[in-house]
Amino acid sequence: MSVSAEPHVYLWTREEYEQMGRVGLFQGKRVELIEGQVIVMSPMGSLHATAVTLAARAIEKSFGAGYFVRWQMPLALGERSEPEPDVAVIAGDVRDYMHSHPATAALIVEVADTSLAYDRMTKGSLYARAGIPDYWIVNLIDMHVEVYRHPIPDLAAEYGFAYAQRTIVRGDETIMPLSQPSNAVRAIDLLP
Repeated sequence: MSVSAEPHVYLWTREEYEQMGRVGLFQGKRVELIEGQVIVMSPMGSLHATAVTLAARAIEKSFGAGYFVRWQMPLALGERSEPEPDVAVIAGDVRDYMHSHPATAALIVEVADTSLAYDRMTKGSLYARAGIPDYWIVNLIDMHVEVYRHPIPDLAAEYGFAYAQRTIVRGDETIMPLSQPSNAVRAIDLLP
């Protein structure tokens, strides 16, 4: 007599995920590894692409020496997560990461239209758990910037962490990046 086990989801590691990418399994697809699951992202529309470029340019101007900006490149957030945020501000020099992806960021920016709920709940909880102090969502639906700060434990959040503070910034209103508080960024400069 055999005992049957309930089916379960296999959760991939970052190493397995990167191996799958090297052999071409994701060829032509935009994917990320989030808590062991390979997530297929929607194709990027021109409005989204414009907002990513604008956000990266504005943030690059705000951060000076000691930081660099990555666009849609991996972050190594634990053994089972490798998201590719639209914009990430990383402390140090680009060459510091020749052999491994950064494991944290001073600031992460996601541009959201179809992914707004996912960016708020899933990615927000993931970034809060990773201790990312400053997380912004360029909200293309409502045409404003959502600023999330101060990660805290929250058992109701998807990964057990959330941000304690949420601020909406519009038009000419400015945001002071936590890592560069003297260099304000206008919301309008992040929006198409």
